[in-house]
Amino acid sequence: MLDLKTMKLALAQLEEERKIPQAKILEAIEQALAAAYKKDYGKKDQIVRATFDLETGSTIFSQVKIVVDETTARMPKEGEPASDEDQSVVMEEENNETDERVRFNAEKHILLEEAKKIKKGIALGDEITFPLEAKEDYGRIAAQTAKQVIIQRIREAERESLVGEYSGKEGEIISGIVQKIERGMVFIDFARATGVMPQEEQIPGEFIKRGQRIKAYLYSVEESPRGINLRLSRTHPKFLEKLFALESPEIAGGVVEIKSIAREAGSRSKMAVMSNDENVDPIGSCVGQKGIRVVTVMSEISGEKIDIIPWSSNTAKFVSASLSPAKVLDITLNEEEHKATIEVANDQLSLAIGKGGQNVRLAAKLTGWRIDVKGAEIIEEINENEQLIEPSDSVEN
Repeated sequence: MLDLKTMKLALAQLEEERKIPQAKILEAIEQALAAAYKKDYGKKDQIVRATFDLETGSTIFSQVKIVVDETTARMPKEGEPASDEDQSVVMEEENNETDERVRFNAEKHILLEEAKKIKKGIALGDEITFPLEAKEDYGRIAAQTAKQVIIQRIREAERESLVGEYSGKEGEIISGIVQKIERGMVFIDFARATGVMPQEEQIPGEFIKRGQRIKAYLYSVEESPRGINLRLSRTHPKFLEKLFALESPEIAGGVVEIKSIAREAGSRSKMAVMSNDENVDPIGSCVGQKGIRVVTVMSEISGEKIDIIPWSSNTAKFVSASLSPAKVLDITLNEEEHKATIEVANDQLSLAIGKGGQNVRLAAKLTGWRIDVKGAEIIEEINENEQLIEPSDSVEN
């Protein structure tokens, strides 16, 4: 038996625990009850509608008919099947023209002239309802059918609710509890959903353990037959940007803007910033008093070093600054090749290049320019193949 009153009491709990609007649950219940009623007591061509009363737990059943006339429906010819299910083709060809009118079915259609006798002001395409006899006993099979439909619709509504909730958080940092670690994949629990962080999206050398609360950047929300998949990253350059936005009100408010980020997660990053207010120091806004802001961000990303560079519309000035902490003596720009040749003092050459070429490599990513560094006498070509560094995509707002 289908206990309508018990279902009514469950609505508030479902909305609170699963965040599914009551209207969605009510719609699922009404459709399930209509299907159950039609299965046991209705006719196959009927349109049955159920109205569930939240106050009393009672259900009113009605048959719905659509208002038609000869312009929108054609009457069956003598000997023609009376049911739509007995005839797959509802269009007929006459004089090489296709008749696209629906075939009249007395179970779901009513002629306009008859409908006007029942309800004034009725028009073509309107619906008119007729009450059906209330049934106390829906039967075991009907109840099971209703239950299955309700469960299915609640799952669909829950999935829609989750997609809507997390799609709004895409591109933001979310925090959850590490559920398990399996074959290098980290699964993070967010109460109503589970996020997945592949090994390539994890900071190299970072130790993650089960039960740990962790922050991650939500870069994608995907729907699948099994639910929704939250794709997470701690190596994404935007993760660094969002961490600074959490620590710096100037960045969160748009006064200070992060123009580009070049990152080698777990090792070192470079970030170019500018201020939209001449009275606000962009670097100071990121560093914070006594370095508290940048230290907080660094601790979140396992001590990754961060170089904060002042962005400039002057390319020579910006490229020179990008090689910090090295000091640039001279710079020559080749606009056609998008290449910058930079001269530094001999004792600054290794600092400009960095360990394994990291400093100049990050500078190239940050600025989008190929960078050639030379000392007093020697030109160092930085690349695995001893060629110039090619810039890769930088993160831009």
